[in-house]
Amino acid sequence: MTRDELKEYIAGHFEGRLKPLESGRYALLYEVSAADLTEIAQALRDDSKLNLNFLCNIAAIDASDHFEAVYSVASLTGNHRLDFKVILPHDNPEIESTQEIWPAANWYEREMWELYGINILKHDNLTRFLLPDEWNQGHPMRKDWDAPDFVRFPELER
Repeated sequence: MTRDELKEYIAGHFEGRLKPLESGRYALLYEVSAADLTEIAQALRDDSKLNLNFLCNIAAIDASDHFEAVYSVASLTGNHRLDFKVILPHDNPEIESTQEIWPAANWYEREMWELYGINILKHDNLTRFLLPDEWNQGHPMRKDWDAPDFVRFPELER
């Protein structure tokens, strides 16, 4: 399926629940609401024409006023991929786990929880694996993070 065919198929089958974004440079990029995440993820994986059965990555982004969880998924048999993101509020961010849909989400979701403080609902093993177990200095990937021994470098002008 070509990029244009994929775009047309999604527009016809997901009735606006995958909102297209223009910034997808290499793969198509969509926005999904947090409430629709697991239903859309399940549909993307189970749709026989899409067969997006491989989770390439989940990355969190702190955009200062909100968080974004960006999912990159691919079809190993169809040789196509797409990305979608979920916008989360900066105060009390939470998202439902996609671990039952794509088992590889386990570690990515734990990383989002541990480093960004994004609560992952219905995750069966939300424990630390990057920071020490006794860590109590917040979430180090947040833009507003500060710790007693942290030295912030000055911003460079471009």
